[in-house]
Amino acid sequence: MKNESTRVAKLLTCQRHMFSLPKGLHYLNCASQSPLPNTVAQAAHEAIARKVNPSLASDAESFAPVEALREIVGRVVNASAERVALIPSVSYGVAVALANITIAAGQNVVAPAEEFPSNVYGWMDACREHGAELRLVPRPTDTQQPGKEWNERILEAIDKNTAVVALTPLHWTDGTWFDLPAVSERAREVGAAFLVDATQTVGAVPLDVAAFRPDFLICTGYKWCLGPKGAGFLVVGDRFMDGRPIEKTWIGREGSEDFGRLVNYSERYRGGARRFDAGEHHNPITVSMLSAGLQQVLAWGPDNIQSYCVGLAEQAEAALAETEYALAPAGERASHLFGIHVAEVARLPAIVAALKARNVYVSPRGSAIRVSPHLYNTPEDMAALVEALLETCF
Repeated sequence: MKNESTRVAKLLTCQRHMFSLPKGLHYLNCASQSPLPNTVAQAAHEAIARKVNPSLASDAESFAPVEALREIVGRVVNASAERVALIPSVSYGVAVALANITIAAGQNVVAPAEEFPSNVYGWMDACREHGAELRLVPRPTDTQQPGKEWNERILEAIDKNTAVVALTPLHWTDGTWFDLPAVSERAREVGAAFLVDATQTVGAVPLDVAAFRPDFLICTGYKWCLGPKGAGFLVVGDRFMDGRPIEKTWIGREGSEDFGRLVNYSERYRGGARRFDAGEHHNPITVSMLSAGLQQVLAWGPDNIQSYCVGLAEQAEAALAETEYALAPAGERASHLFGIHVAEVARLPAIVAALKARNVYVSPRGSAIRVSPHLYNTPEDMAALVEALLETCF
């Protein structure tokens, strides 16, 4: 199977024709938000048409698309659809975790430094409230293998008093890979819960939850899943499948599919992770869009997307060698999201503004210029980025 994926990846060409990006736009910022593929936009238009005339769909028909979306999510991350809850945001998923994890005085929560705020603030407040310690493990500097050493420091920070390890498959600012299986194993050794925010990974990298068994895996849909804002998912592990939801929704209760019996109130939840679904998760517009986006991801293949981006990242790395700009070693970072570091971090906003003036769109994140290409990008886009960067050297 691996050989077949490699063969397909070599045949996969630029897919810009499947998007409606303006000519001359060098959009290298999918990690901020993706443009919508035309198929997703069409799904949105069709869903809006049904909303314009609600008589076109019955109340009961709102369940089938939601269950189909669970199945699609399961195929993308190799999980049972029964483990999938539909949520609007990473912070919502973290709130579900916080409602079900006990953090006591003297314990600690471990996460990488400069983590995305949605995966920090909840733990920060919980640690303050319960007298626990939030350990944000700093990025190593002055080393030839920053990714390797960062992973080692995270493992060292996990001890017998660790209640939670909150991680991402890669760091959102510069694409540094984290060793999820190793961290998961260490978390299990000490009895800590393991939460993974996979927003910057799902859809662009093959991800198999069976390989690292998170207690909670969270992802929002408006980046690499090619969907809308306000639509995402939570994959729940065995340990918390019978946990407490943060909303007491009617649709999460057993028998809610039968609209004629809704006032026969039930103490029981629907099966699987459905108890954790957010209220109004069955919005037909967002469900249709996220389903279409993930179906497109599956059609292309996350492994093929990553392989396509390798060539673009290598182009930038080669062109910027021996300049003031520096990329992490290829083996320590992703290719769909990577950081270009500069010596003077204070210059980042000016550099990004200069790139934007040349119609090159990237983001300043942490200490890096974050570049995040996709299948709609071309070697010409990367050449425009490099040319603009070199012109801003001073």
